[in-house]
Amino acid sequence: MEDEKVHSGVRPVRQAPVSLGERAFAWAQRMWRPAGTAVAVMLALLVTWHVIHGKHGLSVWQHERSEDRMLQKEIQDLQQENAQMQQQIERLKSDPNTIEHEAREKLHYARPGEVIYALPETPQGQTQPAGR
Repeated sequence: MEDEKVHSGVRPVRQAPVSLGERAFAWAQRMWRPAGTAVAVMLALLVTWHVIHGKHGLSVWQHERSEDRMLQKEIQDLQQENAQMQQQIERLKSDPNTIEHEAREKLHYARPGEVIYALPETPQGQTQPAGR
């Protein structure tokens, strides 16, 4: 056996017994990169979840955006209604025909010689008979 080793030019190397601490250190040196990669992937997944579903995430942002659109539409409708009311106020201040119309409709005023007949209102569920 020695002849074979001598011919090959390699001497047998005797390894000294390795302590448990040295083996643990060697294992840690081999495993730090895969463990670090796993931790980095987990952190990336956690951050991604938080960006989508967190307190200020994309899902909340979309909900807030749709609510903003709805409120902007409501504001626009109220501004339009306000402008119509302002026009009605201006007409009531200056237009005699509009003033007369409001007095007749709301206050039931009449001109001299006119008679106003007030018919009783029917509830929505009932209808007037056709023959009357």
